Amino acid sequence: MGCEWIGVSSDMRISRLILLAAFAGPLWAQEAKFSTGVDLVTLLATVRDARGLLAKNLSRDDFVLQEDGVPQTIRYFSRESDLPLTIGLLVDTSQSQLHVLEPERRASYAFLDQVIREDQDQAFVAHFDVHVEVLQGLTSSRKDLASALGRLRVPNALSTLLYDAIRDCSENPMRKQKGRKAFILLSDGADFRSKTSLGTAIEYAQRADTIIYSILFAEPLRPYRPLRSTVLAVSRDRGRKVMRRLAAETGGAFFEVTKDDPIEKIYAQIEETLRNQYSLAYTPERKGVSGQYHKIKLTAKRPGPIMQTRDGYYSK
Repeated sequence: MGCEWIGVSSDMRISRLILLAAFAGPLWAQEAKFSTGVDLVTLLATVRDARGLLAKNLSRDDFVLQEDGVPQTIRYFSRESDLPLTIGLLVDTSQSQLHVLEPERRASYAFLDQVIREDQDQAFVAHFDVHVEVLQGLTSSRKDLASALGRLRVPNALSTLLYDAIRDCSENPMRKQKGRKAFILLSDGADFRSKTSLGTAIEYAQRADTIIYSILFAEPLRPYRPLRSTVLAVSRDRGRKVMRRLAAETGGAFFEVTKDDPIEKIYAQIEETLRNQYSLAYTPERKGVSGQYHKIKLTAKRPGPIMQTRDGYYSK
């Protein structure tokens, strides 16, 4: 009896060891993959020459990368960003956008129809005014995106939750997505009644690795009484600074709709930029503390090219 008991126990132990050995490989592989994802910092960069034209034929050796002042080795480099693209279209539907909503709607549909590659890229449509609402979740269907754009409306109530919209859409769905991620933000840059600050909104976008292409689209200023004209001009200037900062600190670009630069032309420029980005990745020389912000500086080895990428990232 005693021998039989020992034999059974041995078999059980062996079975457990076999099970552990079987799972050890996959578990180890998952852990290694997770660690690599944490350590690897990825960047998308747009490069222009002195004339403002896209520089499309640079090599890894043309870039100089620093993190917190420490030189970094670029371990991955690609001139073609064929990675899946996730676009969030954030449309300001507050009262101030009443007279520009229709051209925004038409141009946005044409842009998404041109950029989204079915079964590879995806987009969602959200709007913000008195609240933030996603009209269409992530999809590759141009038909569904067009339907969502058709439902954009300007309410009678007064409120513009611009910063809340960036926070909410960065956290869900952008933070969970992989590959290239960008917000197309259509607004005059004025925020009214958001619970989120501008700095916090930018932090959420940075943590979600999402760049912002901000398009300042506002009704042209008309002759008013001197006091009203001054107030509107100051508000427009403040909005312009907000939109510039949102783009600059996330590695995107700022545009302003004017007579010479209609929204269709701006969308064409954004499309060209998205198709001509450089992908870079590096493993930091110094490991940071979780939640710590690290400053990134990307420059060219030779004078001339202007590098545009995000300012930094938060350690995971």
